[in-house]
Formats: sequence, C-alpha cells, structure tokens
Amino acid sequence: MKEGKTGSPAAKIAVVAFIALGIVAFQYLDLKQYFSLDYIKASQERFQALYASHRLMVIAAYMAIYIAVTALSLPGAAVLTLAGGALFGVFVGTVVVSLASTIGATLACGVARFLLRDWVQNRFGNKLAAVNQGIEKEGAFYLFSLRLVPVFPFFVINLLMGLTRLRLTTFFWVSQIGMLPGTVVYVNAGKALAKIDSLSGILSPRVVISFALLGIFPMAVKKLLAFYQSRFRSGVETTGADVTKGPNPLPQRPRGQ
Repeated sequence: MKEGKTGSPAAKIAVVAFIALGIVAFQYLDLKQYFSLDYIKASQERFQALYASHRLMVIAAYMAIYIAVTALSLPGAAVLTLAGGALFGVFVGTVVVSLASTIGATLACGVARFLLRDWVQNRFGNKLAAVNQGIEKEGAFYLFSLRLVPVFPFFVINLLMGLTRLRLTTFFWVSQIGMLPGTVVYVNAGKALAKIDSLSGILSPRVVISFALLGIFPMAVKKLLAFYQSRFRSGVETTGADVTKGPNPLPQRPRGQ
C-alpha cells in the first residue's frame, strides 16, 4: 500500500530550523561541558542532595534533558546514563533511563522519517524494494539485534530506521527491550561513578560478545523454525500426493482361467 507524504515543505523547514538551533546552542553555549565525566563526578553530591529533597522534579528534569539529547542525536547519552545510576540507583535509574532513551530514540526516528524518507524512497525506491519487504517481515528482529550489539552507534540506528517503513510503535517497544541489557550495565556502573575514569572500560569484550550472541539468537531461532517448517510442509505434501495416487492395482486374471 502506498503511503502519503510525511509533511509539507514549510513544516520540514521549521523542524530543520529547530534542530539546527538546538545544535548551535549546544555548541555555542558550550553545553557539552555539562555532559562530561569530570563534571558529573564533581557535581554528584550536589545532585544527590537536590534529588533527596525534590525527587519528582529531578526525575522529570533528567528525563527531559535525556530525551532532548537523544532526539537531537547530541553526545552525552552514555554519561547521562551513568549519572542516572549514581543518582537514582539501579532499579529507578534503569526504569527512568530506559523510558527516556526510548522516547528520545523514537523521536529521532520519527524526525528522520518526517524529513528524509519520502526523498530516499522516491529516489532509491526500486533499489530499496527488497529492503522494505525485509523490514516489513523481520524488521523487529533486525532492530533487536542492532540494539543489542553495542558496535552500532545509537543515533545511526535511529536515523536509518527512520528511512524504513517499520512502524514507530514497533520501533519503540523493540528498542525498549533491545536497549535494556546495555542500560542495566551502564546504570549499574554508575553506582561506582567515582571510580570510573573513561567510558571505554565499562563494556568489556566479553559483555559485548554476550550481547551480540543474544541479539543474533532470536533471528537464528526464527530462521531454523522457518527451515524446519518448510521441510515439514514439503514432507506432508509428498505424503499427501502418494496417498492420493493410492497403491498400484493388482493385475486382473483373464476370465475362464
């Protein structure tokens, strides 16, 4: 089924202007200094005191900042996740970060779809036909695998999925589940924020490999099930054909013998 246009040129220009304004403000006001490990570690006690007296306000402000950072594909999500673990603890931190990161990712996906999908599909529609069919059938599995393998940048997945026909509701819940293991690792690491000197040591090679295998597992199971189902169906069809033909009739003896 052919989908309609995703927006008027004026609306797209307004969205681009808003995004550009946010990125320029981030750079011009040097806001990236507030998303560094050094700043978060130095401000930990102050933030914890604020959280102790204004819990809901701090959670709401944290989520708003996290959603804005991920929606605009700005750097700082990893540091914010560590801060969430240090500030809220593992359970509350995981819930808050998981929800905020998924909302931000879905907004980024939706913006990419609103701005670019029509142009990409119109220009490369024939070449992308197979990709579109694959996404419609197995998009959730692909996205789940990509989310679990930390090698793929967070923002790249959001933008690329925005160019496909994967439903945003599917994108949301699959991202929620797929990003959960990595979120737990980072939030848990945030409990020992004072001991962390860089982000590189948080995900060990063993953890990365485990996530990769976990991401590939559902797709592998689906392929195996499809393979055995096709074998079973072909076997049933062959058996049915033999039954229809029936056994070879016995030769009849001539009369009078």
